[in-house]
Order: sequence, then C-alpha cells, then structure tokens
Amino acid sequence: MREIAVFSGSAHPELAAEVCAHLGVPLSPTRLSRFANDCLEVQLQANCRERDVFLIQPLVRPVQEHLVELLLMCDAARGASAGRITVVMPHYSYARSDKKDAPRISLGGRLVADLMVAAGASRVLAMTLHSPQVHGFFTVPVDHLHALRELAAHFRRYDLSRTTVVSPDLGNAKEAAAFARMIGAQVAAGAKQRFADDRVSINSVIGEVAGRDVIILDDEIAKGSTVLELLDRLRELGPRSIRVACTHGLFAAGALKRIGEQPDVLEIVCTNTVPVPEEERTDKLHVLSIAPALAEAVRRIHNGESVSALFDAPGAE
Repeated sequence: MREIAVFSGSAHPELAAEVCAHLGVPLSPTRLSRFANDCLEVQLQANCRERDVFLIQPLVRPVQEHLVELLLMCDAARGASAGRITVVMPHYSYARSDKKDAPRISLGGRLVADLMVAAGASRVLAMTLHSPQVHGFFTVPVDHLHALRELAAHFRRYDLSRTTVVSPDLGNAKEAAAFARMIGAQVAAGAKQRFADDRVSINSVIGEVAGRDVIILDDEIAKGSTVLELLDRLRELGPRSIRVACTHGLFAAGALKRIGEQPDVLEIVCTNTVPVPEEERTDKLHVLSIAPALAEAVRRIHNGESVSALFDAPGAE
C-alpha cells in the first residue's frame, strides 16, 4: 500500500490540519514564495515519490491566487513522481460558471476542471457542487460529497414537528427535499428569477410555511441577496420562526452582518468548507465541521474502499 502524504495550500490550512488530525497523519509542509515579477512558486516539502498525495485547497477569495497555487501544487506533486494526486476541493467557486446562458461567455467550471487535470490531478474530492452537471466537467473520477448529514445532526436538536425546509429556488429543491426527508420535515421552494449576480426576484413561495418553523437551505451564501429576498416573501406568509443554513458560508460584502441583523432570523448555520474570519462572525452564526467527513473519504480513497457507501448523493437514499 502506498504511503499517504497530505499537503495544504494557503486557502484554508486550519481545515487541512483538522482533516489530518482525524486521519492520524501529519500535515506535510508547503512553501509558497513569490518572485519579483509577481509569479508564484510552490515547493512541497515532503517526499511524494510513489505516494498517495492529497492536496487540500478550497477555491476562496482571492480565488485566482488560490487556483494558481493549487495548479502549481499539482504540478509539483507530478514532477515529484507522486503515485496518485487527489485534489481535495471543499469549495469549487467556478462551479457557478456552469452553463452558456448568454452569447459569447466562458464556461469557467469546465475550463478550470481541465486545467486541474492538465496540471496533474488524477482524482477530485469535492463537496456540494453548485449544480450536478459540474461533476461531468472533470475527465477524472470525482467523489462528490454533501454536508446534509452534518446539517441534519445540528437541526435534530430542535422540535421539528412543524418544520418546513425552504429552497430559495427550484434548482436547489432536490437537495432541500432530501434534507427535509432526513429530518422528517415538509419542503417548499421559492420561484426565483436572477437578473444579475447580486440582483434576484422571488415572486412566490410554493409550499406550506404559514405558522411553521422554516429552515432556509441553500448550497452557498455569497452576497446574501437571495436569502434577503426570500425573507421578504416568507414574512408575507407568516412563519413561526426562521433559520438559515448553507454548506458554503462565503458571506461576501457584509452578507453575514446583513442577514444576522434581521430580527426574525434566529440562527445562521454553515460548514467550514470555507474559512469565516472571526472578526466577521456574529452570535447567530454556528459553523459545523466537515473535517471528519473529508477525512473518512480520504481514508476510503486511499484504501480503495467505497466512498458512495458513506456519502450517497442527495435523493439517492
């Protein structure tokens, strides 16, 4: 059996350290330097020869810096004769560029997937991709995990007898329905129309929410415009309580503060797929760790065991 070597980029070293702690292996050091002409250089400071190498790097702000860093890590591992290179990418930001919905636009989700494979990635471990088709952009095996179990374990602490899980749009309704089944709740969805990256309109909510405990569930929250728009529609229907949950808490441009300031939002729940700076956190925020799930997936990939046995896709249960 090949030995394992785990490296982290600079995007989220705390998550990488936590994954390694659950695996019981050391986090191998990585040296990142910058030339005078602003080019990056990466050195993996541990032996990679014929080893099973895992590179942990979510694509978060600054996305382009962290992407190039990840590509250089892949290239360094390939040049060091790694036996296999698995990119552990808890958040794939370019997954939002997944369709050609306007003339002459780029498909960043597919292009960046090609770049990773060209740089040397032989496998990808991702979590909650923005849409199912992104999985098919990669020409190497992809293990696509989700955080619904971690979110469900958190919300089971409450009385869920009058709970409705609300998806902001129909595109996320399948995941919301799977989550609702896991916690024994009803499901509803908003009828959303997007006009720009930060401008959306939700005309109505399909499903029963009046007098019920609502959990808004989305895959990611960036600027928070969708959540704030949905809150306005929900208030018109009179829910009993409102909580907000997502896998990727990006919280760009003060989104966490704006959502947290809504008096009827009791709680905001996300996972640590991306780092949430301490200075931006509020008392309403709860961050759940997905490190145990990632560590178990890494262990199973390394040992040649089934990953889907633990992490079935939403709706497959």
